[in-house]
Amino acid sequence: MTDAPSQPLPSGPLSDIRVLDLSRVLAGPLTAMNLADLGADVIKVERPGAGDDTRAWGPPFAEDGTATYFQTSNRNKRSIAIDFREDSGRELVLRLIAQADVVVENYLPGALERAGIDLEALRIQHPGLIVASVTGFGSAGGATRPGYDFVAQALSGLMHITGEHEGEAMKVGVALVDVLASKDLTLGILAALRNRDRTGFGMRVEVNLLSSIQSALANQIQATVGAGVEPTRLGNVHPSIMPYESLPTRDGELAVAIGNNKQFRDFVTELGRPELAEDPRFATNPDRVAHRPELREILAEALAADTAEGWQERFTAANLAVGKVNTIGEGIELAQSLGIDPVVELDRDGVTSKGIRHPIRYTPEFAIPTLGPPALDADGEAIRNGVGAPISPLTPAEVTRTRRSRIPRP
Repeated sequence: MTDAPSQPLPSGPLSDIRVLDLSRVLAGPLTAMNLADLGADVIKVERPGAGDDTRAWGPPFAEDGTATYFQTSNRNKRSIAIDFREDSGRELVLRLIAQADVVVENYLPGALERAGIDLEALRIQHPGLIVASVTGFGSAGGATRPGYDFVAQALSGLMHITGEHEGEAMKVGVALVDVLASKDLTLGILAALRNRDRTGFGMRVEVNLLSSIQSALANQIQATVGAGVEPTRLGNVHPSIMPYESLPTRDGELAVAIGNNKQFRDFVTELGRPELAEDPRFATNPDRVAHRPELREILAEALAADTAEGWQERFTAANLAVGKVNTIGEGIELAQSLGIDPVVELDRDGVTSKGIRHPIRYTPEFAIPTLGPPALDADGEAIRNGVGAPISPLTPAEVTRTRRSRIPRP
């Protein structure tokens, strides 16, 4: 058995992959950015003049005037502005598709075909092509429904179980459905690339927002599917575990996650109330769930003796999963203090910015690109030169030939 290699790898695992990003807003662009982080050459196609919708989604804006929403999902890409409603623009997109390994798109089903870009026909012409699509509600009965995260949260039931028990339904504080769909689509693309390695053929990979969030509802949706139980809003309370919720302290809330009887014993001992572990109302988790109101009142009274920060230090030292409710900035500071280094410095043509680091660590490591988000059409000239200029309509022979050439990287 040989030793595992320890030297850094020269480039990312997708450094020989070209991705054409025809998507807008979040789920599709974030998918393409995931691939770019892994070394893929990602060409982002945008509308002339306006670009991706999120270029205008501000405030907030970064120091260089870029909307931070756009920065979220567009680093490590090249940008070209193309109006593919025009013949020359459509032919340019077709040429780019012929040279791509993966196409990412999130148009309503049929919209690209009506613009003269028939991805299913192109898959026949280019057998190695992987077409990755994300829609709101699939390509059948929900094909015409616009796919916005907020509405998907509502229709899926996620909002129904989010919020205080007696309060209104609430969305999650981030476009979680879009983010989950992007991760699902990234996973599907990687599986399709692996399958192409084995068979030589690409495939279509489809994700929709509704399916992604329903898959992520985990135990809550399984309660409905498996037992006919319809979960309801419980605020920060866990339906099956106690204490597994936020509890008040002298100056703020504390998230407490106690998963078994030993942890409960350690928790109440550190709290100064060890007798609670022997109380028949609280001896086992089912007992604690059955007597949640009484236990919550006792715990809140004891926690009022110190601050959230103070309790966090004490419980963390006792190896218990307890933490104060941080702001996002405080969460970044925590990650930095733990050596996670969550923030990465980005640069593009001398314009610097910051982003959140790619979340996966690899051993042996490879260099993850740190190129800032592109200005609209920043790479248009180089990309156009790479497919030949001037742009002219494709010949029948070009349409039927699988092109595997590469556009030069900048």
